[in-house]
Order: sequence, then C-alpha cells, then structure tokens
Amino acid sequence: MRAMGLRGNGGVEVLEELELPEPVPTAGQVVVRVAFAGVNFAEIQHRRGEFGAPDGPGGVDVPGLEVAGTIEALGPGVSELSVGEPVAAYLPAFGGYAELVTADTRFVRSLRTGAGEVDPAAAAGLPCVWPTAFGLLRDAGRLREGEDILIHSAAGGVGSAALQLTRELGAGRVYGTVGSAEKIPYAAELGYDQVFLREGFAQRLTEVTGGRGVDLVLDPVGGPVRERSLSVLAPFGRAVAYGDLGRHKQWTASVWDLWKGNRTIAGFNIGDLARRAPERIGDYLSEALELLAAGGIRPGVTQILPLAEAAKAHELLETGAARGKILLSLT
Repeated sequence: MRAMGLRGNGGVEVLEELELPEPVPTAGQVVVRVAFAGVNFAEIQHRRGEFGAPDGPGGVDVPGLEVAGTIEALGPGVSELSVGEPVAAYLPAFGGYAELVTADTRFVRSLRTGAGEVDPAAAAGLPCVWPTAFGLLRDAGRLREGEDILIHSAAGGVGSAALQLTRELGAGRVYGTVGSAEKIPYAAELGYDQVFLREGFAQRLTEVTGGRGVDLVLDPVGGPVRERSLSVLAPFGRAVAYGDLGRHKQWTASVWDLWKGNRTIAGFNIGDLARRAPERIGDYLSEALELLAAGGIRPGVTQILPLAEAAKAHELLETGAARGKILLSLT
C-alpha cells in the first residue's frame, strides 16, 4: 500500500512516499481504507522526534491521528461494524497517512448517523480535533452556561472547533487570539466576539472586559502566553493547557498565586484519555458526527492536499501559515 512515512526524525524532508505491507486487523480492530486524513500539530511533533525515534515495522513510522474512509476488513469479534461501511476513526498510535490503516473499534464511528450520512471529506478532521474540543470545554474546562472564554490559536483546527462548541454549550462572550495580523479577518469571520493579536492580548482583554477577565482560557501555546493567561482569569477562572506550540521551556506556576487569586490550571491530553478512558473519545466523536450531519457545526476544512504533499501541509501548520483544518486526500 502507498503511505507517507519517516525513517528518522527531523524537518519535513524526512517524510517520504513508501510502499508498505497491507495491515491485518487483530481482535477488536478494523482495517479502514482511507479517503482523507487530517493533519494535526502532534504529527509535526511526531516527525520532529518529540515522541521518540521511529519504532514501527522495519524502523518506519507513519504519521496521522485521524481519518475517514470505508471499512475494508474486520478483526475477530467485531460485529458492530460491517465491511464497506463509511467511518471516521481516531488513531492514537498514528498511521493515518496511508491507503489502509488498522483502527481500534472503540475509536471508530459510522458516518451514518440519525441525522443523515456525513461526507468523509467533512468527517476526516473530526476524530482528533472534536473530542479534544469537547474534553477541553466539558471535562478540563468545566464550562458553565453564560461564561466568557478566551481561545488562543483561534484560527486553528481545535480553536475553530472549540468556538463552535462554545455556542452549542451556551457560553457567553468568546474572545480569540492569533499570531499574526493576517489571521484576524479569518478568525473574526468564524464568529468570535473579538479577536486580538497574541502579543499584548492580556492588556486588550482586560480593557474590553472592564478588568473582569474571562472564566476560561484554552491555551495550546505555552510559555509566556500561558503565564499571562492567568492574569486575565476572573474569580474561579480556569486555564486549560493542551499543547506547546511555542516550544517553550517548562514553566512552573506558583501555587501561592493560584491560591491567593482564586485561579485554576488544568490540562487536557487526548493520548492519555485514549489510554485511560477510551470510551469518552468514541462518545464525543459520535456526538460531533451527529452535530455535523444536522448542520449544527461546520467541519472547518480550508485546504485539501494530495498525500504526496504531506510535507507542504506540515510546513503550513508548523510555520503558523495554516488557517482552519488541512486534510490529505488518498482518493
């Protein structure tokens, strides 16, 4: 089968087109013939070596955390899905940049929902991004109706998904930050109440909220942005860390400041959730697909590139030039 993989870590040049053996499903797995694969920042971290050196069969790793396509084969004991069924799947062990991939059925959901069938090009960007958005807002963020939110990296895949979900969950005002002025118009079109440049956001947010701040901050950036985010929390506000786009050194918060300021820091990591509460990811994916089929949310896909251009997709995301969700097409 055709795949984009890596034999070593480094820049985009380590991604190469390969011919690999077709996978065989084991108990509780299916093989998915991939139509589209989502591109996520964790795949850049995977390529750079932040999760270790490639250790797949033959020393090759295949990136890709989320796909949509059709079921090609069933493993032993699988009865809830059928060959030929259109599905979306989250892949905690990667593998999505390939024509065929094995997927644990706990993370696979049919595109045939009660509200209608979802197009695979719309579904491919959901399995990683939307369970993350649900986890950030419902679980780690404990969002309550009417609360105000600040979303960093507002024009990205998770940011735009979280924005849409805040509306579904009854949030109050939703603010966003972006890394460059060029992204402000795009983010504003998504429906934020106001969008700021990340540089100087704390002062601007303090001004527009009359000094109150916000109840919840979602932060994938880290470093100084995370530290300044604590300063804009309203009483009993929560800052949720879920990434390190800035590749900053580890920052340690002062428990004294949290205690004296009635602030909370929480974390969300979908990889840990996949290991310890996998059923939650499947449930959230089902809910997202139902919302998409009913027209309650938009998939946020802004660009579809052929599999051979995976390096270009990584460059766009890594340099901050990407807006919304990028997919790779294998059709």
